[in-house]
Order: sequence, then C-alpha cells, then structure tokens
Amino acid sequence: MGDAIVGIVANPLSGRDIRRLVTQASVFPTAEKANMIQRMLTALAAVDVGRVLLGTDLGGISAAVLRAVRRRQAMGRAGGPDRWPEVEFLDGQPIRQTAQDTVEAVRRMVTAGARVIVCLGGDGTARVAAAAVGEVPLLALSTGTNNVFPAVREATTAGLAAGLVATGAVPAGQVTERAKLLEVRAGDRAETALVDVAVCTERHVASRAVWDPATLTQLFCAFAEPDAIGLSAVLGQLSPVTRRDPHGVTARLAAGGPHQVLAPIGPGLVVPVGVGEIERMRPGPAYQVDAPAGVLAVDGEREVTFEPGDQPTVRLRADGPWCVNVPAVMEASARLGLLRRPLAASPSPQHDPRKPTA
Repeated sequence: MGDAIVGIVANPLSGRDIRRLVTQASVFPTAEKANMIQRMLTALAAVDVGRVLLGTDLGGISAAVLRAVRRRQAMGRAGGPDRWPEVEFLDGQPIRQTAQDTVEAVRRMVTAGARVIVCLGGDGTARVAAAAVGEVPLLALSTGTNNVFPAVREATTAGLAAGLVATGAVPAGQVTERAKLLEVRAGDRAETALVDVAVCTERHVASRAVWDPATLTQLFCAFAEPDAIGLSAVLGQLSPVTRRDPHGVTARLAAGGPHQVLAPIGPGLVVPVGVGEIERMRPGPAYQVDAPAGVLAVDGEREVTFEPGDQPTVRLRADGPWCVNVPAVMEASARLGLLRRPLAASPSPQHDPRKPTA
C-alpha cells in the first residue's frame, strides 16, 4: 500500500432542509452516505492509496464506517485482496453540527498532507469545504437537495479518480479545473458562493433554505446551466453560462419583468419567475446590491443579513477551488493503461494417460 493520503468529509445534515417539506425532494439517508464511503475505500485501495482521513459526526456516518472497519479486521480481511486503506477518524475536536465542523475537518486533512479532498453533501457543503481546501483538489459528490456544484456520480468511480490523482498516477495539473466563485461583502461580513447569490427581501434567516422566488430581487450566478436545478436554473434558461466561461451572469428579478421563465428551482417545484435586466458579470468589479436591507442567500441558503448602510456587493472571482474532473481522470487512466492488469500465465496442459495422443 502506498503513502498517498485522501480526505473524506460527509455532511450528515445534507439533504434534510425545509425543501423536503415544501417540495417532493427525496431524503438522502445516512446509511447510503456510509455505504458510499465504504465503496470509495475499496476503490482507493485498488489504486494504492495508503491512508484515508475521515471526518467524524454525530449523525451516524463515521460510526457506521468504523463498525465496517472493525468487522473487516475481525474477519482477517484487512490485508486481503479487497483490503481497505488505513482509516484515521478525525476525532478530538468538538462537534457542533454546523458548517464549522466541515471547515475544521478539511483544514486538518490539508495540514496532514491529504492530496485530494472528497466532499459528500450539497451545494452548501461544497461551499464551506471549498473555503478550506486551499490548493488541494476537491472532488464534490452530491448527497444534498439542490445539487448544482457537486456531481451525481457513483462513489466507486469517484474513489478511483481521487486515488489516481492522490497517488500521482494521473498528474493533478492535467485533470483538475479551477472553479469560479462569488465573493459577497456586506458591512464587516464576507462569504463566498460557488454557484449563485440571491438577494432576499425577507429580513431574517429563518430556515435558511430559499424556495420562494417571490421574495427575491436580484440574482448573481458564477455559472447558469440550462439543465440545473435551483435558483441558477432561472438564468440557465435565459442566459446560459458554463463553468468554463470566464464570466458569470446577473439579473434583477420582478414579477412583471420583460422575461418570464418556468424554472425548476427545487425538486418537483417548477414555478414562473419574472426577470428584468440581464447583465454579464465580469471578473473583478464589485456589483452593487440594490435592496436597502434584507438577506443574501449563498448557494441557496440565507447567510448574510444586511441593513441600510452596509452597502452589500458581489464580486466574481476566478480563483475558486481546484476541482477533480472525474471523466478526464478516467480517460487518462484508459489512455495510460493504469487499471490494466496482465493475465495470469495459463498452466501447461498436462497429458492424460487415459486419452490417446494424436
């Protein structure tokens, strides 16, 4: 087993917000998150990753993985052909069941030398993980509600890709891409978003999740894909922007706006949204928020309240996290033959004295 390290952080609360009550969104169970990690462990071992750092939680994910590790040890399979890497649980820090748990776990993984961080959660989880990874590549897997930034992908394939990058078998510089991000400032508060920032006229955070577009007056998107779900889908149908485009897009929202679009802003929630002026966002300049007071929602969650005089701004930046491009990794693996194995030599046929020779 090699010496490469991969970090895995899973949010036990992802996929459990108010949108489960106001839409037809499914619940992503704790058991499946734990199963995904176990599938990744098998894949990581297959490509010679020696150590995995796993964040701990009170939701049962890390406990389920720990039980699986102990079962394998008791059965004597730790060194077998289906072995797992050494799993180190990052305990020893208080668990608050907030986003800070993810931030602190990722920071510890980076300090310990993790070469790839795998994040299981929704857009909000990926956002806080991205704020802590620094230059370490991030691989975000979807286990949340409105998942635009993380990919819906089989954990086994993701584990192979993460391992191939972590071991250096596929150079990270060839298969990682820099994401854009949105920087929000209001008074002395600062936050970042990976997908979108929405200006909400409600002056309280409440349940955090945004699901009613009637309360929104402005929308800023780092990218807006036509097939997305969530707030960015509004502009994805009117002014699409890809993840690779250097610019973003912003618009004012109003019921009587000149543009009307049916947008899937949540699972099973397709609503008409009125859109006014649409403008391309260039990297660098600060774009002013028009509302005098309210709440800024980052990646679908209300985070930053602002009052008159705070003068909120949103800025598009090109220096977001490095993200692992899983298809590119697996294409490189196929091209280089990294997962090919030589056939075992066939034994020489033995002469059977009962059979006549030719």
